[in-house]
Amino acid sequence: MASESVTLFLLCTVVMMVVKILMSFTKRKIYNFPPGPTPLPFIGNLLTLDINRQDFTLMELAKKYGPIFTFHFGRTKAVVFVGYEANKEALTTANYDFGDRGEVPIADDFQKNHGVIFSNGELWKVTRRFTLSILRDLGMGKKPIEGRIIEELQFLNAAIQSYNGKPFDKKVFYLAAPNITFGMLFGRRFDYDNPTFQKMIKIVDDIVINTGTPAAKYYNVFPILKYFLKTPGFVVDRINQLNEILKVLFKEAKEVKCEDSFRTYTEAFMQRDEREIVTDGKQKIFTEKNLLASAFDVMLGGTETTSTTIQWAILLMMKYPHIQKRAQDEIENVIGLERPPRWDDQKVLPYCLAVVHEAQRFANLFQYLPHSTPSDVHFKDYFIPKGTMIIPLFSSVLNDETQWETPKQYNPNHFLDADGNFLKKDAFYPFSKGRRVCAGESLARMELFLFITGMLQKFTFTPPPGVSRDDLDLTPEVVFTMRTKSYNTCATPRQ
Repeated sequence: MASESVTLFLLCTVVMMVVKILMSFTKRKIYNFPPGPTPLPFIGNLLTLDINRQDFTLMELAKKYGPIFTFHFGRTKAVVFVGYEANKEALTTANYDFGDRGEVPIADDFQKNHGVIFSNGELWKVTRRFTLSILRDLGMGKKPIEGRIIEELQFLNAAIQSYNGKPFDKKVFYLAAPNITFGMLFGRRFDYDNPTFQKMIKIVDDIVINTGTPAAKYYNVFPILKYFLKTPGFVVDRINQLNEILKVLFKEAKEVKCEDSFRTYTEAFMQRDEREIVTDGKQKIFTEKNLLASAFDVMLGGTETTSTTIQWAILLMMKYPHIQKRAQDEIENVIGLERPPRWDDQKVLPYCLAVVHEAQRFANLFQYLPHSTPSDVHFKDYFIPKGTMIIPLFSSVLNDETQWETPKQYNPNHFLDADGNFLKKDAFYPFSKGRRVCAGESLARMELFLFITGMLQKFTFTPPPGVSRDDLDLTPEVVFTMRTKSYNTCATPRQ
């Protein structure tokens, strides 16, 4: 009897354990990812990935698996959206479902969930809302900032004129846009040869280059490589050097700060810092760390993206002189060669506006910036868990054959109708779309139109002696952005 009782007890125990295990499985959520290539252990699908031109690999895979598929970056499972229709659904229709920023370890090392680009949660919402509000108050997209851009255009044209038609490096085109951003941040413009200005530009340049190296991209997949690679530490060191400069500029701003008004983004941020009341359990938002991170994000957007697009535009004008000539003829016939262009002139300079937009589309500065799901998401026939990396492939939208007649060619007619009027295109994604759309989009649009049109008004750009148009290479140099390769140009004044 005793042995039978023991046997019965053990049998009941086993049955209860089996039932408990089965119940735990039934309570689990059964996620359903899109199809995709079969991953290998640990490395996922990396053997199929061109680490520099990831967009090429992902667009090719879409031909087999469709516009929405799963790709494994090492152990990280990502859902990739390819083409206009898929990205429109993800970034606009379902923008809250896919609205968080995905992890980017090379940037997260120094931003640490601060700023407006690489952050998430309440800090991101408050900081982004504040940043948009203050930049608008400071004139972003309005007449006050237009005047500053036109003034900076004169300094840029004077710098170009100083070469007297002789060859000069594309770096000259990198100098104007930062001064607009620095003006909004610090309330001052810098001479182009100012040591502080040059040092800030150099540091941002180093960061853009080093966060886009193959080493940095592999580190983003395998963060453990931090202990074996020099790049992550170098980037953090450069950020620390930039922060030391910013702290000095912040101190200067604090010494002249008014109590009830502000002239710069920095002053406005410091005022909010002083007035912020933090209740129990709440995170303080307006800290020095967040100011440093936000200033860097504003600098990155206002320096690298706009300046690099200008460099692309001038390279394309040299490559296609008939397009440059047509834009210059429009400028001369409509506003002449004397008064500088104004923002309202975009309404009467449709070809110039198309030239600028097509430079942005062709340059395709970002292959993608990763998003993630803030919660479990039901999307189409899929059930995607919280925290899944999302890849909205901007390259695939800007090169979608269903949206652009000649996507691989530089063709301003993409933005013109049959009568030569400017044509807005919904597939124009250089600033992204939805919740993560670029906060400085209106400023960048104005800068690009005024700087590019203003230079074409005054100069004709040609390759240096001994360099033919056929020698000009339009293959991008892939760093954090998609830059042009190094080039020199000659600028001949127009009479």
